[in-house]
Amino acid sequence: MPLESLLEEADRILRSADAKGITLRVVGGVAVGIRCPSAANPPLSRRYVDIDVIGHRKESAKIGQLFRELGYSPRERFNAFQVTRLVFNDLNNARRVDVFLDVFEMCHKFNFKNRIDLEKRTLPIADLLSTKLQIVEINEKDMKDIIAMLLDHELAGGDVQDGINASYMAKLCAEDWGIYKTFTTNLAKVPDFANRVGLDEEPRKRVVERADRLAKAIEDAPKSVGWKMRATVGERKRWYELPEADKEVVDSSMGAAK
Repeated sequence: MPLESLLEEADRILRSADAKGITLRVVGGVAVGIRCPSAANPPLSRRYVDIDVIGHRKESAKIGQLFRELGYSPRERFNAFQVTRLVFNDLNNARRVDVFLDVFEMCHKFNFKNRIDLEKRTLPIADLLSTKLQIVEINEKDMKDIIAMLLDHELAGGDVQDGINASYMAKLCAEDWGIYKTFTTNLAKVPDFANRVGLDEEPRKRVVERADRLAKAIEDAPKSVGWKMRATVGERKRWYELPEADKEVVDSSMGAAK
Protein backbone atom coordinates (compact mmCIF):
# COMPACT_ATOMS: atom_id res chain seq x y z
CA MET A 1 0.00 0.00 0.00
CA PRO A 2 1.12 3.62 -0.55
CA LEU A 3 3.42 4.99 2.11
CA GLU A 4 2.55 8.07 4.15
CA SER A 5 5.77 9.94 3.29
CA LEU A 6 5.55 11.34 -0.24
CA LEU A 7 9.32 11.22 -0.76
CA GLU A 8 9.45 7.59 0.39
CA GLU A 9 6.41 6.74 -1.73
CA ALA A 10 7.97 8.35 -4.80
CA ASP A 11 11.04 6.19 -4.25
CA ARG A 12 8.84 3.08 -3.95
CA ILE A 13 7.11 3.93 -7.23
CA LEU A 14 10.41 4.48 -9.03
CA ARG A 15 11.94 1.25 -7.71
CA SER A 16 8.85 -0.75 -8.65
CA ALA A 17 8.76 0.75 -12.14
CA ASP A 18 12.44 0.08 -12.68
CA ALA A 19 12.04 -3.53 -11.58
CA LYS A 20 9.39 -3.99 -14.28
CA GLY A 21 11.34 -2.18 -16.98
CA ILE A 22 8.93 0.78 -16.99
CA THR A 23 10.34 4.27 -17.43
CA LEU A 24 8.98 6.76 -14.89
CA ARG A 25 10.50 10.01 -13.69
CA VAL A 26 9.27 12.27 -10.89
CA VAL A 27 8.29 15.88 -11.66
CA GLY A 28 6.69 18.62 -9.58
CA GLY A 29 7.48 19.59 -6.02
CA VAL A 30 8.52 16.11 -4.91
CA ALA A 31 11.13 16.05 -7.69
CA VAL A 32 12.51 19.33 -6.35
CA GLY A 33 12.63 17.72 -2.91
CA ILE A 34 14.62 14.83 -4.37
CA ARG A 35 17.10 16.99 -6.29
CA CYS A 36 17.52 20.06 -4.06
CA PRO A 37 19.07 19.82 -0.58
CA SER A 38 17.92 23.36 0.21
CA ALA A 39 14.29 22.27 -0.20
CA ALA A 40 14.59 20.10 2.90
CA ASN A 41 14.95 22.98 5.36
CA PRO A 42 13.53 26.47 6.00
CA PRO A 43 13.10 28.88 4.42
CA LEU A 44 12.59 26.83 1.23
CA SER A 45 10.97 23.72 2.69
CA ARG A 46 7.27 23.26 2.07
CA ARG A 47 4.52 20.70 2.39
CA TYR A 48 4.09 18.34 -0.55
CA VAL A 49 0.54 17.30 -1.34
CA ASP A 50 0.68 14.90 -4.30
CA ILE A 51 3.12 13.06 -6.52
CA ASP A 52 3.58 13.87 -10.22
CA VAL A 53 5.44 11.54 -12.56
CA ILE A 54 6.06 11.37 -16.28
CA GLY A 55 6.46 8.33 -18.49
CA HIS A 56 6.14 7.23 -22.08
CA ARG A 57 2.72 7.09 -23.71
CA LYS A 58 3.62 3.76 -25.33
CA GLU A 59 3.86 2.27 -21.83
CA SER A 60 0.53 3.64 -20.57
CA ALA A 61 -1.07 0.20 -20.14
CA LYS A 62 1.93 -1.06 -18.15
CA ILE A 63 1.89 2.11 -16.05
CA GLY A 64 -1.78 1.61 -15.25
CA GLN A 65 -1.17 -1.98 -14.16
CA LEU A 66 1.81 -0.88 -12.05
CA PHE A 67 -0.22 1.61 -10.04
CA ARG A 68 -2.99 -0.92 -9.47
CA GLU A 69 -0.41 -3.34 -8.09
CA LEU A 70 0.98 -0.57 -5.88
CA GLY A 71 -2.42 -0.07 -4.26
CA TYR A 72 -3.79 2.87 -6.24
CA SER A 73 -7.29 3.28 -7.62
CA PRO A 74 -7.47 4.64 -11.18
CA ARG A 75 -9.88 7.46 -12.01
CA GLU A 76 -11.52 5.39 -14.67
CA ARG A 77 -13.72 8.04 -16.27
CA PHE A 78 -10.95 10.63 -16.46
CA ASN A 79 -8.33 8.17 -17.69
CA ALA A 80 -10.58 6.73 -20.40
CA PHE A 81 -10.64 10.04 -22.25
CA GLN A 82 -6.96 10.95 -21.89
CA VAL A 83 -3.98 10.26 -24.15
CA THR A 84 -1.31 12.31 -22.36
CA ARG A 85 -2.37 12.10 -18.71
CA LEU A 86 -3.59 9.57 -16.14
CA VAL A 87 -4.68 10.02 -12.52
CA PHE A 88 -4.55 7.45 -9.73
CA ASN A 89 -6.01 7.89 -6.23
CA ASP A 90 -4.30 6.91 -3.01
CA LEU A 91 -7.47 6.39 -0.98
CA ASN A 92 -5.68 5.60 2.27
CA ASN A 93 -3.81 8.92 2.34
CA ALA A 94 -6.45 11.00 0.49
CA ARG A 95 -4.13 12.12 -2.30
CA ARG A 96 -3.35 11.37 -5.93
CA VAL A 97 -0.64 10.63 -8.45
CA ASP A 98 -0.72 12.49 -11.76
CA VAL A 99 0.99 10.63 -14.59
CA PHE A 100 1.98 12.67 -17.64
CA LEU A 101 2.60 10.67 -20.80
CA ASP A 102 5.39 12.22 -22.91
CA VAL A 103 3.67 15.61 -22.82
CA PHE A 104 3.44 18.01 -19.88
CA GLU A 105 0.57 20.42 -20.44
CA MET A 106 -0.59 23.02 -17.94
CA CYS A 107 -0.31 26.76 -18.68
CA HIS A 108 2.01 25.80 -21.55
CA LYS A 109 2.70 22.57 -23.41
CA PHE A 110 6.05 20.76 -23.42
CA ASN A 111 6.89 17.54 -25.23
CA PHE A 112 9.37 15.78 -22.95
CA LYS A 113 9.39 12.50 -24.90
CA ASN A 114 13.07 12.80 -25.70
CA ARG A 115 13.98 14.17 -22.25
CA ILE A 116 12.53 11.43 -20.05
CA ASP A 117 15.44 9.01 -20.42
CA LEU A 118 18.24 11.55 -19.91
CA GLU A 119 18.49 11.07 -16.14
CA LYS A 120 17.37 8.68 -13.44
CA ARG A 121 14.63 9.39 -10.89
CA THR A 122 13.56 12.83 -12.18
CA LEU A 123 13.53 14.88 -15.34
CA PRO A 124 16.67 17.02 -15.79
CA ILE A 125 16.76 20.15 -13.64
CA ALA A 126 16.17 22.39 -16.68
CA ASP A 127 12.90 20.59 -17.36
CA LEU A 128 11.83 20.68 -13.72
CA LEU A 129 12.56 24.41 -13.70
CA SER A 130 10.58 24.84 -16.91
CA THR A 131 7.51 23.17 -15.39
CA LYS A 132 7.63 25.74 -12.59
CA LEU A 133 8.47 28.83 -14.65
CA GLN A 134 5.53 28.07 -16.97
CA ILE A 135 2.98 28.74 -14.21
CA VAL A 136 1.11 31.97 -14.98
CA GLU A 137 -0.66 32.44 -11.65
CA ILE A 138 2.40 31.47 -9.64
CA ASN A 139 2.29 31.17 -5.86
CA GLU A 140 4.83 31.06 -3.05
CA LYS A 141 5.29 27.30 -2.96
CA ASP A 142 6.19 27.17 -6.64
CA MET A 143 8.49 30.17 -6.28
CA LYS A 144 10.20 28.35 -3.41
CA ASP A 145 10.81 25.43 -5.78
CA ILE A 146 12.25 27.79 -8.42
CA ILE A 147 14.53 29.43 -5.87
CA ALA A 148 15.69 26.05 -4.53
CA MET A 149 16.67 24.89 -8.02
CA LEU A 150 18.52 28.12 -8.77
CA LEU A 151 20.27 27.98 -5.41
CA ASP A 152 21.43 24.38 -5.64
CA HIS A 153 22.25 24.08 -9.35
CA GLU A 154 24.59 26.09 -11.56
CA LEU A 155 23.72 27.12 -15.11
CA ALA A 156 25.30 25.06 -17.88
CA GLY A 157 25.50 25.14 -21.65
CA GLY A 158 24.27 21.58 -22.10
CA ASP A 159 22.73 18.59 -20.35
CA VAL A 160 25.06 17.87 -17.45
CA GLN A 161 24.21 16.08 -14.22
CA ASP A 162 22.91 18.53 -11.61
CA GLY A 163 23.27 21.51 -13.97
CA ILE A 164 20.58 23.74 -15.47
CA ASN A 165 20.80 23.59 -19.25
CA ALA A 166 20.33 27.30 -19.96
CA SER A 167 20.85 26.85 -23.72
CA TYR A 168 17.99 24.35 -23.88
CA MET A 169 15.67 26.63 -21.91
CA ALA A 170 16.59 29.61 -24.08
CA LYS A 171 15.74 27.54 -27.17
CA LEU A 172 12.33 26.66 -25.74
CA CYS A 173 11.64 30.36 -25.29
CA ALA A 174 13.05 31.32 -28.69
CA GLU A 175 10.54 29.05 -30.41
CA ASP A 176 7.44 30.10 -28.47
CA TRP A 177 6.69 33.70 -27.50
CA GLY A 178 4.15 32.59 -24.90
CA ILE A 179 6.68 30.44 -23.07
CA TYR A 180 9.18 33.29 -23.32
CA LYS A 181 6.66 35.72 -21.85
CA THR A 182 5.76 33.54 -18.86
CA PHE A 183 9.34 32.41 -18.14
CA THR A 184 10.76 35.94 -18.17
CA THR A 185 7.86 37.31 -16.13
CA ASN A 186 8.48 34.74 -13.40
CA LEU A 187 12.26 35.14 -13.46
CA ALA A 188 11.76 38.85 -12.86
CA LYS A 189 9.85 37.95 -9.66
CA VAL A 190 12.74 35.95 -8.19
CA PRO A 191 14.52 38.81 -6.35
CA ASP A 192 11.38 39.89 -4.53
CA PHE A 193 10.43 36.35 -3.56
CA ALA A 194 13.99 35.56 -2.44
CA ASN A 195 13.70 38.49 -0.04
CA ARG A 196 10.17 37.60 0.98
CA VAL A 197 10.99 34.02 2.01
CA GLY A 198 13.93 35.24 4.08
CA LEU A 199 17.00 33.89 2.29
CA ASP A 200 20.29 34.97 3.80
CA GLU A 201 22.35 37.47 1.83
CA GLU A 202 24.83 35.09 0.18
CA PRO A 203 22.32 32.51 -1.10
CA ARG A 204 19.96 35.31 -2.15
CA LYS A 205 22.70 36.90 -4.25
CA ARG A 206 23.49 33.51 -5.84
CA VAL A 207 19.86 32.92 -6.73
CA VAL A 208 19.33 36.40 -8.16
CA GLU A 209 22.56 36.24 -10.17
CA ARG A 210 21.59 32.90 -11.72
CA ALA A 211 18.07 34.11 -12.46
CA ASP A 212 19.52 37.18 -14.18
CA ARG A 213 21.95 35.08 -16.24
CA LEU A 214 19.18 32.72 -17.30
CA ALA A 215 16.96 35.65 -18.28
CA LYS A 216 19.83 37.11 -20.33
CA ALA A 217 20.42 33.80 -22.11
CA ILE A 218 16.74 33.74 -22.98
CA GLU A 219 16.79 37.31 -24.26
CA ASP A 220 19.97 36.79 -26.30
CA ALA A 221 18.86 33.60 -28.07
CA PRO A 222 17.94 34.16 -31.75
CA LYS A 223 14.17 34.06 -32.09
CA SER A 224 12.20 32.05 -34.65
CA VAL A 225 10.00 33.62 -37.33
CA GLY A 226 6.94 32.30 -35.48
CA TRP A 227 8.14 33.91 -32.26
CA LYS A 228 8.58 37.27 -33.97
CA MET A 229 5.13 37.11 -35.56
CA ARG A 230 3.49 36.24 -32.25
CA ALA A 231 5.45 38.96 -30.49
CA THR A 232 3.82 41.60 -32.70
CA VAL A 233 0.46 40.57 -31.23
CA GLY A 234 1.85 40.55 -27.69
CA GLU A 235 -0.53 40.56 -24.74
CA ARG A 236 -3.54 41.51 -26.86
CA LYS A 237 -4.08 37.76 -27.29
CA ARG A 238 -3.84 35.38 -24.35
CA TRP A 239 -0.65 33.32 -24.55
CA TYR A 240 -1.42 30.68 -21.93
CA GLU A 241 -4.06 28.31 -20.61
CA LEU A 242 -5.29 28.10 -17.04
CA PRO A 243 -5.54 24.39 -16.11
CA GLU A 244 -8.81 24.65 -14.21
CA ALA A 245 -11.28 22.82 -16.42
CA ASP A 246 -10.38 19.42 -14.93
CA LYS A 247 -10.09 20.64 -11.33
CA GLU A 248 -13.17 18.74 -10.19
CA VAL A 249 -11.77 15.54 -11.62
CA VAL A 250 -8.21 15.75 -10.35
CA ASP A 251 -8.67 17.62 -7.07
CA SER A 252 -6.85 15.93 -4.19
CA SER A 253 -9.98 15.59 -2.09
CA MET A 254 -11.81 12.31 -2.45
CA GLY A 255 -15.42 13.43 -2.35
CA ALA A 256 -18.14 11.54 -4.18
CA ALA A 257 -18.10 14.04 -7.04
CA LYS A 258 -14.43 13.42 -7.75
